[in-house]
Amino acid sequence: MPVDVVLHTPGGLVLAAGQIAQALKDHPAKVPVFVPHYAMSGGTLIALAADEIVMAPHAVLGPVDPQLGQYPAASVLRVLERKPAAEIEDQTMILADVAEKAMRQVENTVCDLLRERLSEEQAARLARTLAGGTWTHDYPITVSEARELGLPVSTGMPKVVFDLMQFYPQTGQQRPSVEYIPLPYGPRERQPERPTRLPKR
Repeated sequence: MPVDVVLHTPGGLVLAAGQIAQALKDHPAKVPVFVPHYAMSGGTLIALAADEIVMAPHAVLGPVDPQLGQYPAASVLRVLERKPAAEIEDQTMILADVAEKAMRQVENTVCDLLRERLSEEQAARLARTLAGGTWTHDYPITVSEARELGLPVSTGMPKVVFDLMQFYPQTGQQRPSVEYIPLPYGPRERQPERPTRLPKR
C-alpha cells in the first residue's frame, strides 16, 4: 500500500531521521512526501528517501550537514585547515575527529538513500553538497534549487494537505522559526481607548 508522508519539521536527531528514511526507502510501494511549508535538516533526510517530493511553490528543504552541539561539523574541520596543529587545543582536535566521522556517516546515509535513483557519482556529489557545509544549516533550498540538485520535486500540492495542517496549529517556539497561519487574516478588532488619567499630585 502506498504511504503518503506529510513533512513539516525543523529537523532533529540524525538517528531518528535516518531510521524513518530507511523504513520509507525499503517500503515496497510508492512513497511520496509532501512539504507544505518546510522540512529542514532531518526532514530533508527523510524526504530524500521518497519516490517523489511534492512541495508547495514557496516551501523549502535544507542542508543535512551534521551539527555538534552549537558547532557545524564542517566549520570545526576548517579550523584544522587554517591553523597549525601545534596551535589547536586538544579539545578542538577531538571535536574535529568526531566532526569528520559525523560528516562521513551522513554522506554515506544520503548516498544510500539516493543510490537507486541516481548514479554512484551523482549520489556522492549531491551528498557532499547537502552534508558538506556548502551553506549555513538553516539555508532554504527552494523548489528550483532542489530541482537543479537533481531531486525529484513537483509542486502539485493537494489541497487536502493544507486542510490537514489546519488541525496542527503551531506552538510557541523556543528558537527562531517561520510560523504558518492556518486561517486567513481578518480585520483586527479595535481596542477601546482607555481614558487618560492625570498623574496624582
